[in-house]
Amino acid sequence: MRFGLIYELQLPRPWDANSEHRLVQEALDEIVAADRLGFDYVWANEHHFLEEYSHNSAPEVFLAAAAALTKRIHVGHGVVLSPPGYNPPQHVAERIAMLDLVSSGRAEWGTGSSASRAELEGFGVDPALKKQMWAEATEQSANMLAMTPYPGFKGEFFSMPARNVIPKSLQQPHPPIWLACSNKETIHVAARNGVGALAFAFVDPAEAAKWAGEYYDIIKSDECVPIGHTVNANIAMATGFSVHHEEAEAIRRGQDGFQFFGYALGHHYVYGEHTPGVTNIWERFERARDKLPPAIGNGIGTPAQLIDRLRQYQDAGVDQVIFVQQAGRNTHDDIIASLELFAAEVMPVMKADQAARDARKQAELAPYIEAALKRKKKMAPLATDAIPPIPAYGRTVVASDATPNAIAARRGGGINIPAEDMAEKAAAVGDD
Repeated sequence: MRFGLIYELQLPRPWDANSEHRLVQEALDEIVAADRLGFDYVWANEHHFLEEYSHNSAPEVFLAAAAALTKRIHVGHGVVLSPPGYNPPQHVAERIAMLDLVSSGRAEWGTGSSASRAELEGFGVDPALKKQMWAEATEQSANMLAMTPYPGFKGEFFSMPARNVIPKSLQQPHPPIWLACSNKETIHVAARNGVGALAFAFVDPAEAAKWAGEYYDIIKSDECVPIGHTVNANIAMATGFSVHHEEAEAIRRGQDGFQFFGYALGHHYVYGEHTPGVTNIWERFERARDKLPPAIGNGIGTPAQLIDRLRQYQDAGVDQVIFVQQAGRNTHDDIIASLELFAAEVMPVMKADQAARDARKQAELAPYIEAALKRKKKMAPLATDAIPPIPAYGRTVVASDATPNAIAARRGGGINIPAEDMAEKAAAVGDD
């Protein structure tokens, strides 16, 4: 079994001028510790406008910093918001490739679309069409990474002419693709598309066994047709995290944060009404805390308890457990202490036969993955003589509303530049 950490970058109110800076720097310190201790993945989700729940709107920047400070831990952009209203598909391909290059081949490409009204409406993404947008955009981003040149595309939600999208990722044809999953049906979607399932729903081992079983049944069936150019057969599940030799202390350190994580998620996604810049979610959480059901994650407890629970997930077919440790007001010191204790007493037990398990899984799935890749209908490349050249605009072609005279007129100036000097003046402005 492999282990990951996830960073929404939660920041409950009240805030001061240094709150976000301190949050980011402490998170990077934790990732450095996790890399040193042998954790396998760090995940960072892209979210926008979700105050207190997630202050991580540019995870590619955060993960690039993490990659520069670490040596082996995989940096998972989990997830990129994939509908074109959030991110043009060519931009997704470019930033995933660059993250892979910066990290020397450690990037993981998580995808999704969000279900929060703040994000969907903030970027003009139609919630009724977001799944179709995800499918079209993700497939084309994968094609851009895998093809030289990309032959262009005219789709329902996105179009662009033939271009060679650069840079290309170090992992070829592209980094492993994952899909954020909040329910069983999305797990099925991930399997049908041959991508890893990032299950951010909090389920017990019995439910996990059912989800994992159905996921791998589809991977092995004719339903699996890869959306990308590889099959990433993996299922990961998230849970709370706090480890201490005394169970009560582990709960004291971790339960409040994990409970807030669920409450803030529900606020933005399910039942809350949020006034931007005004609503105080932490205050609402404190008023409701006594009425909330306990939220004790399967990663909260003593080392012995975690070994027992994680073995149940392992036996259920879960490949990776992602720990929600940076949640609510969980402290940096407590997080570091939990990471160190887990690495010392839990991780060695759980990873004792990792190589053998990996080999068995690879051998079992190899023929099914080969068959799935044969079912994929690949985009046809352009013949060399069919690639249309892109003529430059030239020094004598200047858009009428971007000339120095037009700019001056809009600003109310009286400047008049002779026509023969126009091109040189425009060229001097530069491309930006």
